[in-house]
Amino acid sequence: MTVADKTVSGTKVSITIDGQPVEVDQGQTILDGCRSAGVDTPTICYADNLTPVNVCRVCVVEVDGNRTLVPSCSRPAEEGMVVHTDSDRVRHSRKMVLEFLGSGVDLSQATEIGPWMDHYGADTARYGESPEGMNETVKIQDDLYIRDYDKCVLCYKCVEACGDDAQHTFAIAVAGRGFDARISTEFDVELPESACVYCGNCIGVCPTGALQFKSEFDMREAANWRPEEHTVTTTVCSYCGVGCNLELHVQDDTIVKVTSPADHSVTSGHLCVKGRFGWQYVQPPTRR
Repeated sequence: MTVADKTVSGTKVSITIDGQPVEVDQGQTILDGCRSAGVDTPTICYADNLTPVNVCRVCVVEVDGNRTLVPSCSRPAEEGMVVHTDSDRVRHSRKMVLEFLGSGVDLSQATEIGPWMDHYGADTARYGESPEGMNETVKIQDDLYIRDYDKCVLCYKCVEACGDDAQHTFAIAVAGRGFDARISTEFDVELPESACVYCGNCIGVCPTGALQFKSEFDMREAANWRPEEHTVTTTVCSYCGVGCNLELHVQDDTIVKVTSPADHSVTSGHLCVKGRFGWQYVQPPTRR
């Protein structure tokens, strides 16, 4: 259950965000209030269809009367709360978080993070010329998806999607400590030997490309991935009667990946292995 699910219908809370009065439902968060007020707030570990885990700290804000900055994605709004989202303290904190991430992780495919780094003037070169990553080869075990730990920011989104928030498979978790921390299967076994059911919900929530479709990975390697040219068509999955919505991403008249709307009442953005990966029958290889 996400924080948004815990709202109290009809009960309002009045807060002030950057001098602007805002009303939100009781139980909603500061981030909800920011969105209502049109205040753009960076997030990495937060998703509307997942439980907040408060690990990235890039959404922190300053609240009058609080000694420390607070994560807006999980802090419930309280009556009379006065919030500052663009103070010097907030800007400095967000800049430092982004610099630390960029100094240790390859963010070249993190399309939502790059603009925020520019916005806050994050300079990762202060900590070295290139990211100090895992320096591991990309893990490719099948034709479904790949794992590139040099792009992983440990946002926990994949862990949450594999666990209570969606799949309830619990195939992965964070293993190791410090710079050795990484997403791993139990006892670091190969995927076919783990509890993984290949639903791909981990890919659907990954913000950096650490987990991505094998089709996308191959096209990127061939310098042929052109997301700006993609058309996205919403349809209903044909495999069963549940009614999951699919978003078909098409490039050059070919389906290249499938996602699902996070606000869809049936899927909440999550799919099974058939919905996520079973679209090849639409475009079978030419028979010889």
